Amino acid sequence: MSSFTAASRPAFHSGGQPPIPSQARVVIVGGGVVGASAAYHLAKLGWRDVVLLEQNQLGAGTSWHAAGLVGRLRTSNSMTRINKYTAELYSQLEAETGHSIGWKQVGSLIVAKSEDRMIQLRRTMAMAELFGVEAHLVDAKEAQRRWPLIQIDDVLGAAWLPLDGKVIPGEVPVALAKGAQSHGARVYEGIRVLDVIQKNGRVAGVRTDQGEILSEYVVLCGGMWTRELGLRCGVTIPLFPVEHHYLVTEDIVGAFDELPVGRDPDLCIYFRGEGNGVMLGAFQDYSKPWDVAKVPDRFSFQLLEPDWDKFAVPLANGRHRIPALRDCKFQKFVNGPESFTPDNNFILGEAPELKNLFVAAGFNSVGIASAGGAGLYLAEWMMGGEQSIDLWSVDIRRFQPWANNRAFLRERVTEVLGLHYQMAWPNREMESARGIRHSPLHSRLEKAGACFGVRNGWERPLWFATGHEKSVMKYSFGRQNWFDCHAREHRACRENVAIFDQTGFSKYVVRGPDALDLMQKMCGADMDVPEGKAVYTGMFNARGTFESDLTVIRTSADGFYLIGSTAQTARDLDWIRRCGGDSHRVDVSDVTESYSVISVMGPRSRDLLSRVTDADLSNGAFPFGTSRMINVGMTQVRAIRLTYVGELGWELHVSTSQAVAVHDCLMLAGKDLGALNAGHYAINSLRLEKGYRAWGADISTDDTPMEAGLGFAVSWKKTVSCLGRDKIAAQKAAG
Repeated sequence: MSSFTAASRPAFHSGGQPPIPSQARVVIVGGGVVGASAAYHLAKLGWRDVVLLEQNQLGAGTSWHAAGLVGRLRTSNSMTRINKYTAELYSQLEAETGHSIGWKQVGSLIVAKSEDRMIQLRRTMAMAELFGVEAHLVDAKEAQRRWPLIQIDDVLGAAWLPLDGKVIPGEVPVALAKGAQSHGARVYEGIRVLDVIQKNGRVAGVRTDQGEILSEYVVLCGGMWTRELGLRCGVTIPLFPVEHHYLVTEDIVGAFDELPVGRDPDLCIYFRGEGNGVMLGAFQDYSKPWDVAKVPDRFSFQLLEPDWDKFAVPLANGRHRIPALRDCKFQKFVNGPESFTPDNNFILGEAPELKNLFVAAGFNSVGIASAGGAGLYLAEWMMGGEQSIDLWSVDIRRFQPWANNRAFLRERVTEVLGLHYQMAWPNREMESARGIRHSPLHSRLEKAGACFGVRNGWERPLWFATGHEKSVMKYSFGRQNWFDCHAREHRACRENVAIFDQTGFSKYVVRGPDALDLMQKMCGADMDVPEGKAVYTGMFNARGTFESDLTVIRTSADGFYLIGSTAQTARDLDWIRRCGGDSHRVDVSDVTESYSVISVMGPRSRDLLSRVTDADLSNGAFPFGTSRMINVGMTQVRAIRLTYVGELGWELHVSTSQAVAVHDCLMLAGKDLGALNAGHYAINSLRLEKGYRAWGADISTDDTPMEAGLGFAVSWKKTVSCLGRDKIAAQKAAG
């Protein structure tokens, strides 16, 4: 479906002529739409000596058979910024490069055939307004006026986004590569990268089938091939190829190329004009992985065998929505593999395992729509040394090595493709490939009626079923089935005592002669505190915005125990190690799986703990912000007096091998006190009542501590200035 001809296609270096250079500043691996965008933006923003290597021809892997849809609105402000920029770039790319990509601003239409979908569309309208995307809620007749071939007997309404568009997908990487060349980049086709060269923990170049190129940076944009390249150099890039189907009809009366992009998520289909015919595609609830041991190197401008059985339901749904499809003929069936990630967000950023190795891959069928913005913000990240906007949802550091397991990926991606059109239920949990990481308390809590969710692979109790309620989520946009169970847990913590399993907390140990210096440089709060003191602090970047927030306990003169959020493990470790630089006098260890965390919270928490320990828990002996080793029953634990729920309480950090004994001891001793197991939904509502912030929900890399109301997490008295304190101080002074 790429429309260029040999005569019209721009000239790129090919077949080793001229020979590849021996050195470059940056080598980009992969000449699809994402790799070409990275080259274009790096060169346009001023970097010289940029080399793009494509093993076959530009766009020959996935880009050429994409559907070419370019929507602006996504589920977050940052992702919407990426797509808005992409659409704006495409609208002027031909004028800049002289190469047509077939950009047409045809708009897009999302129809709803259920009341729940209408609720979602109304929420979509509010989100569009917030993110600055033009969108309108229209009735069924207006939807049919926009797309005359659809039948609307069961349509309740629709969303109309007039600024969306489409492109000829195979032309986009060619135009971007031509633009990159005009800014000084060099583009080579027919060069296969075999491995990444490493030296002292950083990139040193690439080894190709035509020789080596030494470089300061390497960017992996190899689509389906990227995971394999990552494995060769020890980098976690969890993605897996999935079959994506669409068909194109022959000419249909009333069809024309400028028809809007149509979507019917209730039927899991999309459709648009293709010449004088119609393209019909699907994002089914259950998708089919391309189950090959290794993606073939020479899979160039190739497709998989048509799977009419798999497409039978989408075709029937398409014929329901567009009756003209019932009698037409089809000119092509496209079954093209595309790479998907475990959470349906693409992967961007510098790999924590290898300095100066950047990744942009796993675009989950939105590569065409997101490539422009992804290339821009990747280039800004590389050139500036940090993210210029909040990119946490696509940050490569959200994944740990466990997520790169092939069996896990193969099972998970069967669910992921369908997420594009599944209902965006509040609190929706992934259902596939579960049970990867368990707390030692899992079986105990399961028997107690826990309904589990998952965060960074950890199975976490969300709420506990009581009475006739089953521990299964029933999704809705209104009052969900767990509300009463959650209310019971919430009240128990506010009025009595509740016990929470927070084993999934990230936990790190920083120790060594330079540990204090590192902590002072890295943390906003003063870390030169007495042993046993617990301090809440932020870690900030040079812009003065958050990189993370932590609770830190000083355990010795040269030792610290750090507690972070469950999702942040890889990111926190990467940031801490980067701040530590090349110092050999400080050691950073991940001890997350070595310790369980059992939190005892509520006004009667002291009463309960006093029954199982001989430690003095009074305010005078054990004040807030204190940590010490105590015995609970027959087990020694680290008890930390702090709270994330706004009540008296202690976190008990205990060896995972002894966690069950501690939990059993607490539940037995607290039976007559009414002690309850409580889940993470209760933690969330309790902390919201007290105004405590949560990473990813209330604070991000876009926020400073002053903006977040967390100025107390920055010490203005300590003599060692933390990263970003000058920016934070300037904002504080400006009011």
